[in-house]
Amino acid sequence: MERTQIASLKQMSKGMTLLYIEDDPQARDAANSLFSDFFDDVIVGFDGEDGARLFASNYHKIDLVITDITMPRMNGIEMIHAIRQINPDIAIIVLSAHNETSFLTQTIEAGVDGYLIKPLNVTQLIRSIGKVVEKLHLRYENKKNSLLLKQYENITNTSSIISKTDPKGVITFVNEKFCQISGFTKEELIGKPHNVIRHPDMPKTAFRDLWRTIKDEKRTWQGIVKNRAKNGDTYYVKTTVQPILNPEGEVQEYISLRHDITAIMSDKKQLFDFLEANRLSVLILVQIEDYNILEKFYDKASVEKIEDAFGKNMLYLMPNRWGFQRVYHLENGLYAFAIDRRNCKASKEEIHAVLEQFLMNVKEYVVKIDSIEYDISAICSFTYGIFKIFEDAKIGIENAIQTKQPIVYADGLSGIEYDNALKNIETIHIIKTAIDNRKIISYFQPIVNNQTQKIEKYESLVRLVTEDGQLLTPLYFLDTAKKGRYYSKITKIVLENSFAALYKISEAAISINLSVHDIERDEITHYIENLLVQHEDEAHRIIFELLESEDIKDFALIKQFIQKVKAKGVKIAIDDFGTGYSNFERLLSYEPDILKIDGSLIKNIHNNQINQHIVETVMLFAKKQNLSTVAEFVENETIYEIVRDMGIDYSQGFYFGKPEMF
Repeated sequence: MERTQIASLKQMSKGMTLLYIEDDPQARDAANSLFSDFFDDVIVGFDGEDGARLFASNYHKIDLVITDITMPRMNGIEMIHAIRQINPDIAIIVLSAHNETSFLTQTIEAGVDGYLIKPLNVTQLIRSIGKVVEKLHLRYENKKNSLLLKQYENITNTSSIISKTDPKGVITFVNEKFCQISGFTKEELIGKPHNVIRHPDMPKTAFRDLWRTIKDEKRTWQGIVKNRAKNGDTYYVKTTVQPILNPEGEVQEYISLRHDITAIMSDKKQLFDFLEANRLSVLILVQIEDYNILEKFYDKASVEKIEDAFGKNMLYLMPNRWGFQRVYHLENGLYAFAIDRRNCKASKEEIHAVLEQFLMNVKEYVVKIDSIEYDISAICSFTYGIFKIFEDAKIGIENAIQTKQPIVYADGLSGIEYDNALKNIETIHIIKTAIDNRKIISYFQPIVNNQTQKIEKYESLVRLVTEDGQLLTPLYFLDTAKKGRYYSKITKIVLENSFAALYKISEAAISINLSVHDIERDEITHYIENLLVQHEDEAHRIIFELLESEDIKDFALIKQFIQKVKAKGVKIAIDDFGTGYSNFERLLSYEPDILKIDGSLIKNIHNNQINQHIVETVMLFAKKQNLSTVAEFVENETIYEIVRDMGIDYSQGFYFGKPEMF
């Protein structure tokens, strides 16, 4: 048992320093040898004055004093009082002989912590010193823990938003960071419930869950909370609420730690929160012009750098007459400025003028990142109101892109778009009904050889029959179909009808329109490949008409498709050639067999010299490339004779026949 106690005492006294004062050399040497087994450092004094001096110079590291009482120059009692002047809390043990009991009262008054009786032995030492050392050990542990707690408190106070409430949820404490983010002073917060910062968007169910967790279940609650500052701004905090329990297990108070995560919430969400909190706002959307071209020229990382650089400089480029505080970076080169209408009472003309200056500043601004220098150009839309303000501004941007206007006032555009949406819904219903009832049909318009006037080809043209028997051309339904999931179904029906028509005519070819979007869909290209396999013997009579387009995401994919179908005997025609986008180099990489000259150039060719010159240029190009040519919109004999004499190979138009069913 004694061995265990010795080991325990040595463990607790490890690292401690003892000041030992004894005037008797023999007793001093014997005790010092014993003390050295337990303490890492033993400082020895020879009398009271020496002991007081040694303590004064080493008090910062001395943990325990053991002293004799009867000593020359200064007795033990006097020395204890001197030491207590320096450190009132130092632990002191008196080492005395049996004949020194007269000093007992004085040592009690001096507040000593224990006694040892001469001569010393290990058992007595363990019993007396053990209790004192244990107290010292506990005191040091508490001190260390208090120091750690103080440091934890400091770092938590610096990094976290902290509040405490009583069991009823009334605020009893907030730190400085709480005041900074909320905009309230401590005086405005203490004594108030937490709903003073509650955002109205936060669902009540979230707070019911919080109170059930911390009050009823007495567990920690964690979650994301959306709050509203004094000025109305929204901010988000990751929150931990801990119930503090008393010894009886009852809630004494609640402590909440929060971390501001507003910066990592998406700008789009923050913009919507602002517009929700400020129902009457001015909203300006700014779109990087030709953003799709920017994406084609640079890799994703470079595009992001360009966007970030532009976003960071937009506040400097905007004539900040009304005090915009930030720029919201939304997506794909789209940004937003937003401000409460009370802070911007300008008319739409005044806002328009400011945006004109902004766009001028943007034109002069060049993004410089690494080795990149990029001239930014932008377009804007703006609106102010209460309902669908973002929807209005977004449609305004789309209109600006379509109409090439730099600035669009967008108020009320979403209402127009809503009407269009209703029409689209009606059209989609008509399309779905027609598909279900097999009322998507194909008409075929003849294409004649200009020299023999014999029909050598037919163009397959889609038509829709409504429930009341009306025949609709693609103009009335195809664009709407492209916005939904029915477009691919229509394409498949047209392909099926066209391949079936091969067996209703003798030698003529069937020309089928395909869009870039058709070829980019695996569903359609696989369907075409299967049809070409099924009708392998007639595949050489199929022509695919491709419409020129800038909206091609993957040129290699288009070329790969063309190579596959041409290998099976299919011919390729370029539709509506001569208008819109014409990249001759890219066109030739498709290795077309036929150019179909756009009808807008043909229908007035007999009285429009410019059109004649354009067609002559196209013909010169076609002949040099050994391509066949088709004139569309040949409506009368005069036009036919002109295109024939110009050397165009084929004609298509009402002069030779309207589209009909086989």
